[in-house]
Amino acid sequence: MTIDAANPHFGSDNYAGVCPEVLDAFREHGGGHCAAYGDDPLTKRACDAIRAWFDRDCEVFFVFSGTAANSLALASICQSYHAIICSPKAHLEEDECNAPAFFSNGARLLPTNDTEGKVTPAELTRLLRAREGDIHFSKSRVLSITQATELGSVYSRDELRTLCDLAHDADLMVHMDGARFVNAVVSLDVHPKEVVEGIDVLSFGGTKMGMPLSEAVVFFNRKLAEDFEYRRKQAGQLASKMRFLAIPWIAMLEDDTWRRYARNANARAQQLAARVRAIPGINIRPVEANGVFLTMPPAMVEPLRRLWKFYPSEHVRFMCAWDTTSEDVEALAADIERLANG
Repeated sequence: MTIDAANPHFGSDNYAGVCPEVLDAFREHGGGHCAAYGDDPLTKRACDAIRAWFDRDCEVFFVFSGTAANSLALASICQSYHAIICSPKAHLEEDECNAPAFFSNGARLLPTNDTEGKVTPAELTRLLRAREGDIHFSKSRVLSITQATELGSVYSRDELRTLCDLAHDADLMVHMDGARFVNAVVSLDVHPKEVVEGIDVLSFGGTKMGMPLSEAVVFFNRKLAEDFEYRRKQAGQLASKMRFLAIPWIAMLEDDTWRRYARNANARAQQLAARVRAIPGINIRPVEANGVFLTMPPAMVEPLRRLWKFYPSEHVRFMCAWDTTSEDVEALAADIERLANG
């Protein structure tokens, strides 16, 4: 089986390979011997790089997958009788095989009625009031929000501040699923620390940035990290050769590599949206990060899927990656235009 490098995929930014800066870092730091299970200087250096990047004192733990990052982070906050408020579009709700409940021994997901990807203050308030103090109902404990969202939108700083204040006033913790966090930071054009104001724990995505596999669980509320290292071990997420989860973060964050690639992915999404916006029958959601979500005539979907890899559901989704090129986008747009014109 060979890698089809000549035919880029828009199905997910997970399809993209490893960026050259990370490969170079593996060549530089991958040899020799050092302590296992995170007791090595490279893991410490990567954790310090994340602290410096956020300009915040925080606890950092590396795991293999986004599902593990989300589920273990939430399990560190929740008991079995708790509820996690989230968007009905949240990855937690739709794509994680009930892992948050599994790792928290039964905490339930409590989706809002929001359908646009974001949790709104009105829906958060409604759920908090619906059965407040009702001993027969799970006690709301966490608000989980995704930045950027599963429909490609980005919470503004004001939106985040309002939600975090509402949650904390109700004695809720705030978790952020940051699978595409760097794309949101670039979209907002602010310092990363401004995007996590009020956030207690972040699932910081590395894989979609251009790493082979590595996600970071970042506790800004350090009290919540107590015994997390045991939880990570029990879940089979403690890497023996931890430095290989840590090395990519050094390459990405110390030299601002993350910004260049996130800007490219976001720009390619904007390029695609601009190219197809005027095509008859195409309706596009606002593009705020690296995803383009649109609707097209049903008769176009299958012919286009024979040419390009993407996911159709409620919306047709095209994800741009760190290595997506202008030429890739132009080729996709040309095929969409051709099919639309019959």
